[in-house]
Amino acid sequence: MALVLNEEQALLKESADGFFAEKAPVSELRQLRDDKIEACYSLDLWNEMAEMGFCGIMIDEENGGVDFGMVGAGIVAEAMGKNLSASPFHASAVAAASIIGAAGSEQQKTSLLPAIAAGELTLGIAIDETGAHDPAGVAMKATTSGGGFKLNGMKTFVQDGTCADKLIVLARTSGEAGEADGLSLFLVDSMAAGLIIDQTVMTDSRNWAKVTFEGVETGAETLLGEEGAALKFLEPGLDKARIILAAELLGIAQECLDQTVTYLQERKQFGVLIGSFQGLQHRAAQLFSEIAVTRSAVLKAMQAADAGGDFRWFASLAKAKACKTAELATNEAIQMHGGIGMTDEFDIGFYIKRARTVQALYGDYNYHASRFAACSGY
Repeated sequence: MALVLNEEQALLKESADGFFAEKAPVSELRQLRDDKIEACYSLDLWNEMAEMGFCGIMIDEENGGVDFGMVGAGIVAEAMGKNLSASPFHASAVAAASIIGAAGSEQQKTSLLPAIAAGELTLGIAIDETGAHDPAGVAMKATTSGGGFKLNGMKTFVQDGTCADKLIVLARTSGEAGEADGLSLFLVDSMAAGLIIDQTVMTDSRNWAKVTFEGVETGAETLLGEEGAALKFLEPGLDKARIILAAELLGIAQECLDQTVTYLQERKQFGVLIGSFQGLQHRAAQLFSEIAVTRSAVLKAMQAADAGGDFRWFASLAKAKACKTAELATNEAIQMHGGIGMTDEFDIGFYIKRARTVQALYGDYNYHASRFAACSGY
């Protein structure tokens, strides 16, 4: 398949770029941060995103979505990355929708997916228990209790966890930490007794949470997929989420390049535009080339995911490459902006803060480089 957007996808890109540039630019993120909005995103924006069809972009039409697939979701994520637009899009419309689509029963799909597509239901994904992403390393216990389960443990780095209506929780129904078998997925209401949600303030000014489970009771109907075999359903959903994170990192890198090139064409030193300095031209050209390669890797991964089958190799390639490129882009943007790049007054510093958290989410460069090598037979 050609690594270009078709006509419908190009129209979506034009629509998404215009929407987020107008409705949710960096200035809006700055305002959300300064006003200390608990949700860390605008509810009005979220409702407008639902009206645009963005909340249901990965959900089939039978369940109220628009079924535009991974390429469509990536186009939206890239536009959000360019503008640092804050919303529960990734946690709910991408990660949760993908996991429910893979693991949920027909009843769970018909009750949850239409509400997600309408923007009426938001979810957080509670997987990791340390700073390092490792689904198989989960130790949190889910023991049988009165026909259901009782959850005890702690989760960290829960995306949009503070304001989510429900959480998708990975817990161990058997086995020990480090074993791939014995893990199960549960849908837990955010108001459940014994559930403690603490907001975590991070550099990207978004909504993150630490979640503690103290004997949280949940019914057998909240089990997502087969008990003890969660990774079979979870990993494909997470791979889709990882690819869309790579698309967001691509948007961040592209905007860093665009803003930096504009600055090089405006800033004078010793009476000369600094963009005329060959050393800076070479650095900008290298970044341009890295972004072009990353764009191809991300688009190919999205196409592979839409095609079905095993796309782990493509997912880890896209996430690893996007992590490296975003790191280069944000570092170069800060350096080539000189002193103002380090100040809060200018927007460029916001991009490095967001990039670092996205790089770590669901596996950083080292995690995916190792996984890519394993998928390649090394």
